[in-house]
Amino acid sequence: MIHLFTHNDLDGVGCGILAKLAFNEKVKVHYNSVGSLNYQVAEFMEEATPRHQIYITDLSVNEENAKKLDHFAKQQDGFVQFIDHHKTAIHLNEYSWASVTVEYEDGRLTSATSLFYEYLLEQDLIARTEPLDEVVELIRQYDTWEWDQNKNTKAKRLNDLLYMISIDDFESRMLQKLTSAAKFDFDDFETQILDMEEQKLERYLRKKRREIIQKPVGDNWVGIVHAESFLSELGNVLGKENPHLDYIAMINMGSKRISLRTIHDDVDVSQVAGKFDGGGHAKASGCSLNEQAYKLFVAEAFPLNPLKQDAPHNVFNVKESPNGVLYDSKEKGTLFLLPKEDGTWKVENKEKFLDTTFSSFQEAETFIKRKYAAWLVKDEEYVNFLVENIRRLKTN
Repeated sequence: MIHLFTHNDLDGVGCGILAKLAFNEKVKVHYNSVGSLNYQVAEFMEEATPRHQIYITDLSVNEENAKKLDHFAKQQDGFVQFIDHHKTAIHLNEYSWASVTVEYEDGRLTSATSLFYEYLLEQDLIARTEPLDEVVELIRQYDTWEWDQNKNTKAKRLNDLLYMISIDDFESRMLQKLTSAAKFDFDDFETQILDMEEQKLERYLRKKRREIIQKPVGDNWVGIVHAESFLSELGNVLGKENPHLDYIAMINMGSKRISLRTIHDDVDVSQVAGKFDGGGHAKASGCSLNEQAYKLFVAEAFPLNPLKQDAPHNVFNVKESPNGVLYDSKEKGTLFLLPKEDGTWKVENKEKFLDTTFSSFQEAETFIKRKYAAWLVKDEEYVNFLVENIRRLKTN
C-alpha cells in the first residue's frame, strides 16, 4: 500500500491529486496541518512494514521522525520519498530518500506540486497532459505568490475554490477535469461561487485595514492583525499599503497560529518563524502562538491603537509629489515632507524642520509612519495647507 503524507493547503492537496492520478486506489492520502504531521508519521511508523511505500510532500518531518524513516529505508528495506521546497527543510537533503529544492536553475521558485509532478514524470508513473501541466503551474504560481506579479487570477481562484468546498469535493472535481477535459477551466457553478467569494474578500479587507496595529519586534517593525481567513491576500494587501512595515503578522487565536507575510526582498520571515518553532518561505511563513510569541504579538500589542489609513483616492496629495506631501499624526500634528533640489527630503512640523535629512521619500515616510504613526491626509486638507503656507514654503 502507498501512503502519502502531505499538507492540507493547495500545494499539498495538489500533491494528493497527483498521487491519485498516478497510483489510483493503491494510494491512501493523509492530509495534515503543520502541527499534526509529525504525530501522524510517528504513529504510522510504529506499524510500517516493507510492503508500505511512504511519500511525504510539502511538510517537513522533525529529526526524530527523520531517523525513523532513515532506519525504515536502510534497515528494513522500505521505500521512502520525501519531496519539499521549503528552505527550512534543506537540512533533510543529507538523507538519501529526501529531495528539497527551493528554486529552479532559472530562478523560479518551486512548489511541492511541481516537484512531485516532475518526479512522477521521471519515474513514468504519470502521463503529461495539457490540463495537468496548467493546473500544476497554477498551483506553483499561487504557492510562490508569482501569480500576483503575473496577474494570473486563475491561480488565486483555484486556491479560493479549495477553501470554499471540502478537500474531498475539490479532489473529485479536479480528478474529473484532469481525466476527461481537454482544457482546464471552472464550470458555471464554480465561477458563480468564486465571484461571490471575491465580494466577500473585499468586505473582509476593508474591515481588517481598520484593525492593523504596528510595533517593533526585535529588529523589525511589524503590522499585527487578528485574522482567520484570506491570510495570503490580507498579508499581501496590508504589506503593499504599509511598506514602512517589515512584515505582517496575522494572529489566529483559535488555531494558536501566526501567519507571517512580507513584500520585502531583504526580509526573511522564515527566520522569524524559526524563533517560534515554525518555518516556511522567505516571504510566507507560519509558527505557533507559543508563550513567547503571545507576549510579543498579542499582550504587548493589546494597548496599542490601530493605524489610521492613508487617504485612498487623492489626486494632488500623492506620495513623492514634487510639491510636497502632507501627513497628520496624533502626537506631532501635521508633518509636511518636502523635496529638496539635491534629491533629499526634509520633514517640516509646526513650521520647523526636523534635524534629520532623508535620502529618499520612502525613507522619510518610513520614519514618520514608524515614529509617529502618521497618515496621508485628504486632498482638501492638503490644498488648504498649501494655500495657507505657500509664501513661507517658497522661501524654503
